[in-house]
Amino acid sequence: MSARVYVDGVAADRVSALDRGLLYGDGLFETVLFVAGAAPLWPRHMARLQHGAQRLNLPLPPLQALHDTAVRAAAGLARAAVRISLTRGVGERGYAPPARATPSWIVSAGAAPLVPADWYARGIRVRCCRLRLAAQPALAGIKHLNRLENVLARAEWDDAAVAEGLLGDRDGHVIGATAANLFAVHGGRLHTPAVDECGVAGVARAEVLARRETAIERLTWEELMRADEVFLTSSLRGILPVASIDATPFAPGPVARELQAQWRAAGLMEADHA
Repeated sequence: MSARVYVDGVAADRVSALDRGLLYGDGLFETVLFVAGAAPLWPRHMARLQHGAQRLNLPLPPLQALHDTAVRAAAGLARAAVRISLTRGVGERGYAPPARATPSWIVSAGAAPLVPADWYARGIRVRCCRLRLAAQPALAGIKHLNRLENVLARAEWDDAAVAEGLLGDRDGHVIGATAANLFAVHGGRLHTPAVDECGVAGVARAEVLARRETAIERLTWEELMRADEVFLTSSLRGILPVASIDATPFAPGPVARELQAQWRAAGLMEADHA
């Protein structure tokens, strides 16, 4: 049993085999960056968790208990990745949700993944995935437990030099990356794809939207490839400029650089990563 894993607030590493999160993916999760014991984007994570729970009609445990357990799990780690998983708990056999669900919640922590400084300075290589996301407005935007589309997309490549894969929908629009949101700059104007049909509304994306005027709209692959600059955002990795999409080169631009500076000032990116 790992002391870094807590189930319902108690140190443990087991859940029931009948838990609906395991059986049906019936639940939500958040992956939160803690820096020296504090989580700068915690309010955004909790806002998304509450919104997702409302969408799924899923009871929430006390948010203070989640916070206290997350802090305990992250203790002693300079930069911790804390995952909070929330399920509908154990219910009767079948898809029908229990009339009175007792949610289960799991908090686990480990060292946040190291991001090469070169990724921030020069940008990353990304590829276009073959997989196309299915439209499902009832689940779009929220961080639900079923991420099989992302798993299958990530299995499309094993080249360590390719940092991410871009995902699109069946109508020819780019949506985001397997584990990040996407932004593109055209003539100084910032754009990000709409995620009302599929995809995830990331907390780092929300932070960028709060800091800079951005057009949220449908973005075709052709429009993306004509962008002046492209960058990805995620809560753990921050602002990652894109250096190439398949064989098409790009270069880090002023918008990504400005946001990187803001991220460092907020403690969301290490100071020596420029």
